Amino acid sequence: MSQNDTSIKIFRWVSILEAISFLLLLFIAMPLKYIWDMPEYVRIVGMAHGILFILYLFGGYWMFEKLNWSVKVLFIVFLSSILPFGPFVVERKYLP
Repeated sequence: MSQNDTSIKIFRWVSILEAISFLLLLFIAMPLKYIWDMPEYVRIVGMAHGILFILYLFGGYWMFEKLNWSVKVLFIVFLSSILPFGPFVVERKYLP
């Protein structure tokens, strides 16, 4: 396995985990906080999502350099980080 393959595999996992953490935050932790007054889940899932979000942005730039993406693709990758299901699309469409 080449270094490029390993880099892509790592970014793919970060992308998937970031998307899942965002969905958990939006659809499980936030309703628990605001409907059932259980804020502890937002702290836990929010922290995990924050770390994965930062890793995703760094990984996106890393892939920009490794895969010679255009600035337009990099912008799409960054924009997708704030959209539910966005990282899933990036992982499927822009990674070999």
